[in-house]
Amino acid sequence: MKKVLTFGVFDYFHYGHLKLFERCKKYGDFLIVAVQRGEEILKNKPDAHVLYTTEQRKEIVSAVKYVDSVIEYRQVDEDIVNIDFDVLILGGDQTHAGIMRAVKWSEEHGKEVVRLERTPGICSSDIKKSLS
Repeated sequence: MKKVLTFGVFDYFHYGHLKLFERCKKYGDFLIVAVQRGEEILKNKPDAHVLYTTEQRKEIVSAVKYVDSVIEYRQVDEDIVNIDFDVLILGGDQTHAGIMRAVKWSEEHGKEVVRLERTPGICSSDIKKSLS
């Protein structure tokens, strides 16, 4: 069984997230979605407005038919070493230092790394701005 892993906050769940999961599932048999803990989001972005709790975001993500497992994570580069997966899928815009360390670790440990572009016209940041 080929296990696929993707990471994200998944607050303000939208059509782009759904399409991401659908596309991820095409790379393997089992899709694991890691949802970042709320307190960690605020550590990295103290001004962030998080709409849903970690548990609520996990529940939303787990309801998507493409998703087989939902887990929590704190920091992608620290937690990735404890997850059993074969393919890491990231968005093209995920380029911060922690992601880059996770990519390096994945490549060094024989994991396939795939970058997917956003669903055209959909952006969480733009959605948040439009609701302000």
